[in-house]
Amino acid sequence: MSLIEHLMTPRGEELLALVEPYDSSTVLTLTATLRAQGWEPELIAAALTQAQFRWKAGEKFGPFAARMLFTRDGLEQATRLPVAVHHARRYLNAGITHIVDLTAGIGADAMAFGALGLRVTACDIDAETATIAAHNVRPFPEVQVINADSLTLDFETHGIDAIYADPARRTAGRRVFDPAAHLPPLPTVWDLAQRVPALGVKVGPGIGHEHIPAGTEAQWVSVGGDVVEASVWFGPLSHTQGRTALLMDHAGQAAHTFRRLDDEREGADRGTASGPDVPVIATPSDIGSVVYEPDGAIIRAGLVRDLAARLDASLLDPSIAYLTGDSAVAPSADGVRLARAYRVEDVLPYNVKNLRSYLKERKVGSVEIKKRGIDITPEKLRPQLGLRGPHSCTVILTRVGSARVAIIAQPI
Repeated sequence: MSLIEHLMTPRGEELLALVEPYDSSTVLTLTATLRAQGWEPELIAAALTQAQFRWKAGEKFGPFAARMLFTRDGLEQATRLPVAVHHARRYLNAGITHIVDLTAGIGADAMAFGALGLRVTACDIDAETATIAAHNVRPFPEVQVINADSLTLDFETHGIDAIYADPARRTAGRRVFDPAAHLPPLPTVWDLAQRVPALGVKVGPGIGHEHIPAGTEAQWVSVGGDVVEASVWFGPLSHTQGRTALLMDHAGQAAHTFRRLDDEREGADRGTASGPDVPVIATPSDIGSVVYEPDGAIIRAGLVRDLAARLDASLLDPSIAYLTGDSAVAPSADGVRLARAYRVEDVLPYNVKNLRSYLKERKVGSVEIKKRGIDITPEKLRPQLGLRGPHSCTVILTRVGSARVAIIAQPI
């Protein structure tokens, strides 16, 4: 019996209860106490590792984390529960009844599928990972976990009418970006759509647009402004062809799908891949009263120009994801912020000496440093600014054409 299997027994659950909640400051003392009580050192270490994972997993899984077990890579790659529910709704709304989860991992997506009543056959090629997944999906009788190479399954015999895959993007703890280096390789997974058209594939948010198969919907997802994943949807799971962004609030309750502007105009010309034609300011003096920083999912999906058109805003530079305009309202939709908005107080040519003098004169002691299009490291710049005083501001370092500028602003 493996250590993980020991932790699934009543005795193992007793030990887990003794080491939770996880507190790094008490680990040594607690370990000594448990060893004195007769608990095996290896089992203590395994229980403490799981307690730490559960503590970290609270952000992704909320109260569900308290009964789950994890692997390190599985927790890192696992879909956040509110996002997994959005995945599950795609399948439900498409009339799907039986999904095969090709790469179950710790079972995060299978849990969401099962919670919405979908039948799931979840596979993992690693025996211990499959054991963990089976433990995690136990509250959902619609989900069956098997230790198998999912690519060898006969989907037709099993009555499978949809596929979900989250190929491993880590090797020895390090991220891999080459689609062919994923496990299983992305090209192999794409090809499954020829056998089962309803295919959904989670990918890393850094995937290049050139790797997205034609005729699919690629969607980048942000939660509370942080980009957490991207997915590619085939066949009946695709709501539109092209790139979209799903923006969710911190709690995962409010959500908005941001699409190409032309996609929302019936009968409109789809335009170019780069988006609608929007103005680009010519000089730093053309910066408006407000600067907008689009949500990261909108940026990754290549929809910055579409957002600019909605806001009647201009680009600071064709290759930089900052916009400027005059509406002093942070843009939002369906209760989710589309971009952060900053009220511009001043614009000055950027160099360290110039910026330091400006901040010193105005007694600024605290700054948020943001940058795009300029090769600086905020952590290295901050100590050079000699910050001192009661005031605060946001410093946006960027380019307008070839001019390097520092925009002094306040968040709206």
